[in-house]
Amino acid sequence: MAFRNPELLAPRALSVLRIVSAFLLIQHGSAKLLGFPHVAYFDNLQIVSLLGVAGVLELVGGALLLIGLFTRPTAFVLSGLLAFAYFLGHATKGYVLAPSLNQGEAAVLFSFVFLYIAAAGAGPWSVDARRAKAATTTPLPAAA
Repeated sequence: MAFRNPELLAPRALSVLRIVSAFLLIQHGSAKLLGFPHVAYFDNLQIVSLLGVAGVLELVGGALLLIGLFTRPTAFVLSGLLAFAYFLGHATKGYVLAPSLNQGEAAVLFSFVFLYIAAAGAGPWSVDARRAKAATTTPLPAAA
């Protein structure tokens, strides 16, 4: 199957990847901090704990990625967070090179998706893209 305009499709697909990934990550943060969706493991979670800090990063970073604001640094930080989550929370269960056996597939996948977004940028459907466009179209003030 060939697409007629892959040069138009790829940047939009990047935006969709960013938006969907951010939406899914926000659910992890909201489960930890807001109790929705409810996950019994996160009951009585202290915000000043590794899981609490992860929840803040997931919720705030996810929101920034969702709208595409400060995308590259946010995605880079989140990629590191998810790598950290994998090695601390999943790899310690054994099977370091087999995330399907230690329930770490999502952490690994999120980590690499966010690393890609950190390198590729937000895509055209983002606040970052609007800000860049506004910066290039705003005339410079005349020198006196």
